[in-house]
Amino acid sequence: MRAAGPALRFVAAALIVRGGEVLIGQRRPDQPMAMQWEFPGGKIEAGESAEQALARELHEELGIQATVGPRVTRIRHNYRHGGAVDLQFFAVNEFTGEIENRIFHQLRWVKLEDLPGYDFLAADRGLIRDLAAGKLL
Repeated sequence: MRAAGPALRFVAAALIVRGGEVLIGQRRPDQPMAMQWEFPGGKIEAGESAEQALARELHEELGIQATVGPRVTRIRHNYRHGGAVDLQFFAVNEFTGEIENRIFHQLRWVKLEDLPGYDFLAADRGLIRDLAAGKLL
């Protein structure tokens, strides 16, 4: 018996906020959806909570120990080419360590209202509108 439809990936992502700005990362040219912007985070592995997965991913991607705050929103997005993602976004207002870019093409601190000027992954675009409008955070 085959599973119906495309696989659903569960992902946790961080809204790392500092003084009205949020940290965003740009995918590398060699990655799928190259050069688009996203929030740091990654796949939730079996046996992990979303918060545990996010703390692990932030350590792997940015070299920080993050205090994962409340969940801000949850989005399910179906990509046109098939595949679906269930995204949970968490506020991260505290972390220890210096942020270092370990996986992204570039990292940038951006004012919330300026987020719509960046080419984000399709799954993030509704969230971007809400953040820029001063909702959620």
